[in-house]
Amino acid sequence: MEFLIAFALGAVFGALLVILVNYFQKHRARELAQELVNQTQQQKMQELELLLGRVKEAFGSLSMDALKRNTEEFLKVANEVLSKQTRTGELELEGKKKLIDQTLEGMKADLARVQELITGFEKDRAAKFGQLEKQLSLALEQTSRLQETTNQLRQALASTRSRGQWGERMAEDILRLMGFVEGINYVKQKTMETGQDRPDYTFFLPQERKINMDVKFPLDNYLHYLEAQGEKDRENFKQQFLKDVRDRIKEVTNRDYINPEDNTLDYVLVFIPNEQVYAFINEHDRTLLDEALKKKVILCSPITLYAVLAIIRQAMENFNLQNTAGQIMKLLESFYRQWQLFVKSLEKVGKKIYEAQQEYENLNTTRKNQLEKPLRQIDSLKKQVGPELLEAEALPAEAEVVEGEEEVEDNRDSKEPGGAK
Repeated sequence: MEFLIAFALGAVFGALLVILVNYFQKHRARELAQELVNQTQQQKMQELELLLGRVKEAFGSLSMDALKRNTEEFLKVANEVLSKQTRTGELELEGKKKLIDQTLEGMKADLARVQELITGFEKDRAAKFGQLEKQLSLALEQTSRLQETTNQLRQALASTRSRGQWGERMAEDILRLMGFVEGINYVKQKTMETGQDRPDYTFFLPQERKINMDVKFPLDNYLHYLEAQGEKDRENFKQQFLKDVRDRIKEVTNRDYINPEDNTLDYVLVFIPNEQVYAFINEHDRTLLDEALKKKVILCSPITLYAVLAIIRQAMENFNLQNTAGQIMKLLESFYRQWQLFVKSLEKVGKKIYEAQQEYENLNTTRKNQLEKPLRQIDSLKKQVGPELLEAEALPAEAEVVEGEEEVEDNRDSKEPGGAK
């Protein structure tokens, strides 16, 4: 309001000044008007600033009062909310504390069990470590023995004669396992009738056929191959070993092991006394086995020889069974005839046993009752008369009994005229 009054007074004052200036000094009207406007503006600015200051003071006092009242209310509400939240937090904290205590108790129990398991594991580990140590010591000892045995075997196989003896021992073990008997199922190192060749083994087949087997096999370069360090040396020894095998096959075919005059088959067996050597040949030169078969030579590992001998044994058993089949049929026919006679005799004996049973039942029932009747009568007479009268009548009664027995015997004799019914 004061601002408006001051503004109105200033306007009036300015208007009067303008009129006076126009009246007295028209030529200076513009300058004076400008100065008055400037002064008026400055005065208005001052009054405006003053008014704004007063408004600020009024609004400041009002804001401070409102802020104070609002702050007090806010603090009051905040204290109430804080109290509620504090109580709720205490309750939650107490529940969480109990839950934590329970969790800690469970963790303590779990830790105790874990400790027990760890203790058991430690004991078990110590025991197993001791067993492992013993097993390792045993394995080292066995490895040392195996190495010594390998060295001895390498030295033993250094000569051709030793390798032949080793092959013979391996073959003998297989023959023994199959149940072959020397002189019955095979002969060993027997000179052939048609020449000077002497195979290591000759097996007997049906219809007086034979098949020969040689157990000497070249292993020198194979052993060198196993001992070689460089790849080039190993390759050279491998190729030389495969060449030795081909030469051995050729050597066997040049001998008289396959001879129709000696009644042999068209094949000859060459025994390889080690499965690893047989697998080595099959792996590095698969055509070698086919080449051997084309030349009528069968390369046999220990397992292959076992299968071949099983076939030979089965063939012999089937042939022997076929030869004895006629005799078996004759024996069966003879047995059938004797069986029929046995059945007839058994039926006769059964009839006689039945008749004897019937006669026994007759004696045990009818005849026995007839004999017991006088005895029952005598018992009744004993009760009716005195002993003296009973003794006087005893002799006639005995006579009647004797006559009754004679009649029974006469009837029996009349029924069995030939001594048996």
